[in-house]
Amino acid sequence: MKKKYYIFELDIVTLNILSIVLLVGTGFLGFLLVGKEMFKALLSSYLLIALVGYLVLHEILHSIGYVVNGAKFKNICYGAAFEKGVLFCSCRQKISKRNILWSLIYPLLFIGIITFIVGVIINNGMLVLLSVFNITGAIGDIIMFLSFLQIKEFEYKEFSDPTGFALYSSEDLSKRKFIGIKFKEIKDELNTKVDKKVEISKLSAVIFIILIIVTLINRLFVKWDI
Repeated sequence: MKKKYYIFELDIVTLNILSIVLLVGTGFLGFLLVGKEMFKALLSSYLLIALVGYLVLHEILHSIGYVVNGAKFKNICYGAAFEKGVLFCSCRQKISKRNILWSLIYPLLFIGIITFIVGVIINNGMLVLLSVFNITGAIGDIIMFLSFLQIKEFEYKEFSDPTGFALYSSEDLSKRKFIGIKFKEIKDELNTKVDKKVEISKLSAVIFIILIIVTLINRLFVKWDI
């Protein structure tokens, strides 16, 4: 069978439900292990800016995963589309199954699981809390990772839609069912040119500015660090 691009998109509603379940589970575990310190972190006026930094680091780790496993940095772009509920790192070239699997798991492993364990060991509530948020935010990565393990042969490619991706395969993937992922269409060719290295929607830019202002106000006028 001739290879074609099978276009999929993430089912944001399903992923949001799963992320809430994951947040409750990992958050409860965190409170069991470092409850008092985690509560302090929740009240910290540094939390918002630390969380934004952690989310950005999440996407940087995706790009490191892409490059380390064979992608070219010139074909990678970063962005924010909060109206779709995502920050993203997009790889606009065909990469192997091995590459995408490793790239998906890098942030979850390094600033999710490992940092959670380290935070518990050193009793650092902020590190544990940020790790919980990162694990929760990685629900799309987790779902894609588990889904891709079920497909025998494909190459992976992303495009301008931050919630979409393409699998280039000779296998008919149009009938495959995955939790949290919806099939859209089949294409023979796919335009994935990187026009901008950083793509930020107008709404996302406004939200970033508001977060910075709120954090500054917190630091200047609110003295509630415990």
